[in-house]
Amino acid sequence: MPVDHYENFPVASFLLPARLREPVEAIYVFARSADDIADEGDATAVMRLARLNDYRNALNAMERGETIRDATLAPMFERLGRAVREFDLPVQLLRDLLDAFSQDVGKTRYADFPELLDYCRRSANPVGRLLLHLYDRTEGDNFHLSDCICSSLQLINFWQDVAVDWRKDRIYIPHEDLVRFGVEASDIEAARCDERWRALLAFEVKRARAMMLEGAPLALRLPGRVGWELRLVIAGGLRILDCIESAGYDVFRHRPVLGKTDWVRIAWRALFQEKKQ
Repeated sequence: MPVDHYENFPVASFLLPARLREPVEAIYVFARSADDIADEGDATAVMRLARLNDYRNALNAMERGETIRDATLAPMFERLGRAVREFDLPVQLLRDLLDAFSQDVGKTRYADFPELLDYCRRSANPVGRLLLHLYDRTEGDNFHLSDCICSSLQLINFWQDVAVDWRKDRIYIPHEDLVRFGVEASDIEAARCDERWRALLAFEVKRARAMMLEGAPLALRLPGRVGWELRLVIAGGLRILDCIESAGYDVFRHRPVLGKTDWVRIAWRALFQEKKQ
């Protein structure tokens, strides 16, 4: 599908079975557009929250099988509703996403890692759980493994975008970690990449990598092309972490993005993971 934003991972790619591309696209469009309301443009906080509430009202109407009154939202939610009904998707997971996006409008700091993980539980983990419902792979500890992958991807995005988030007056690095390594908000503002900063981000990178590797076995449980896509997602996340390390943790001047050469390495890593199994 056309994706207007840079993403670290494939979205509804050719690797997915054809029948799953439409519902995956429907979920992506819903989540991406709602996230943009919280993050993009110059609307006031009140306007952003009001528009996200419009999404909630549309979601509630969709769940009840009612007509979406907001003509600008109707096509998106009618499409999403078809996916929800066909695959019996839990609507609460979609509400969790809206809750996280609303939180982004007003909350700009996090006290500790558990508080940040609670945000990831609503901002990222619902997507993986929705996909497991689409794949009909909700058994055992698959949800836990999916949560590890999705939370790790969210953390990787945070570490990748420290400078971008600062321009929005957001710091996702937990305050307790900043204190532990002696880093101040003024250091982030000044883009100061000294030994303190490198030690801090090395700690965060290690934590995100461990979480990703904990969830990685899920990709080997999923069949065929679905498993291949997830292996690419995992390898892509790990590659971003490698790039952060290679840049000496200076994400202020070297924001890591995945290029064609990186995707060759990612494909090789995904293939090696399959053969290793």
